[in-house]
Amino acid sequence: MTTTMPIGTSKPISAVATPTDRDFQSTWTHRAWVAIGCTSVLVCLAKSVMAASERSPVMWFVPLLAGYFGYLLMDLTSGFYHWAFDNYGDASTPLFGSQIEAFQHHHKWPWMVTRIQFANNIHKFARALAFVVVPIDFVSKDMVVHAFVGVYFGCIMFSLQIHAWAHGTKSRLPPLVVALQDASVLISPSQHDHHHPPHNNSYCSVSGVWNEFLERKRVFEKLEMELFLKFGVRPRSWNEPSSDSTEEIKGD
Repeated sequence: MTTTMPIGTSKPISAVATPTDRDFQSTWTHRAWVAIGCTSVLVCLAKSVMAASERSPVMWFVPLLAGYFGYLLMDLTSGFYHWAFDNYGDASTPLFGSQIEAFQHHHKWPWMVTRIQFANNIHKFARALAFVVVPIDFVSKDMVVHAFVGVYFGCIMFSLQIHAWAHGTKSRLPPLVVALQDASVLISPSQHDHHHPPHNNSYCSVSGVWNEFLERKRVFEKLEMELFLKFGVRPRSWNEPSSDSTEEIKGD
């Protein structure tokens, strides 16, 4: 397998070996971190509900609005995160190199994400957010803060699984997931298909609600041009789509 030299990097992204079945399996360590992450988020949401229940019914809209804002903001965050890692850096980039290489691996073999077991898929985000959310659980008494943090970080934790579901087929997905995709609460396979390839649009991957606006305003195109004019760095999206980036045939 040859290496590719992406535009916008000084070093090639190294060829990645095809993972084995063992790489897709969840371990008890993975499950433990997911349990801790889920518990921290659920405690946050429960505290918000309990605090709101002590107020007048009309005040319930405040934490609900905060939670909805967290949901919208996370979809937007996923877009900028996805765009940056798709287009800039390589395996040697400090802190984020392994994630950048994983993104390029995903573009070559997008179907593999559906093989990763649940806890294996999300444990890294669960572990990271636990160190943020647990202190908030103990320190904050604000129902608005709890609502926002619970939804925003909950979406972060599940974002990789939401993305994996967007590569699935309806016949293999849980009915609740299909219903949420059909209601546009979670990004659907048909929506996410616009990204694979040419990998230069539809970057938001939680609900995808921001994708149309960002593309209509050409936000990422303008950012890419600004970075190119200032630093001379070309994004990978300016390359021709890779012909070997293929998806398995989807069923209903």
